[in-house]
Amino acid sequence: MNVNGVSGYSQLDAYKTYQPAPKTTETATEKAAEETGVIYEKSAQAAKYTPNTSVVEMLKADAAAQEESFRSMVQKAIAGQGNALATSDEFWRFLASGNFTVTEAAKEEAQKAISEDGYWGVSQTSDRIIEMAKALTGGDPDKIEDMRKAFETGFKEATKTWGRDLPEISSNTYDAVMEKFDKWAEESAVI
Repeated sequence: MNVNGVSGYSQLDAYKTYQPAPKTTETATEKAAEETGVIYEKSAQAAKYTPNTSVVEMLKADAAAQEESFRSMVQKAIAGQGNALATSDEFWRFLASGNFTVTEAAKEEAQKAISEDGYWGVSQTSDRIIEMAKALTGGDPDKIEDMRKAFETGFKEATKTWGRDLPEISSNTYDAVMEKFDKWAEESAVI
């Protein structure tokens, strides 16, 4: 009888057919499992936060179209009043100056646009800002304060571009956005 096995099987035969698995990077979970014999896995319910680029692009396109519509309306209303408004900053500073006249129709259209139910009203504008923040962060509550700071920075830049304090509707929109950031943070803390 052969010491290596009953039927001529050699221990070396096991190594002839062995093909080592390709080297992979060991994960922290695998290492922990080796050391403790216990594997910890994330719950299937763990949230994954990814930017919603389609919503971001849709909001950007909508805002650009609405801004262009507004700009066109204002430029038609103030045509011939001695200002070419070549740059965006010039446009906003000219509006801030109040040194122009508009037709009654343009005035009504602008008032409708900034009314509570209007596209540029406090409610819709603050909703779009929060919707954009959520789309950019994928709804990640850990990013709320980053988005809040970005909004504050943007508001300061808008004030600088305007050349003085922004109109009351802008301050009201600012307050509404801050309240909605607070609400988002509260809702996220409950979960």
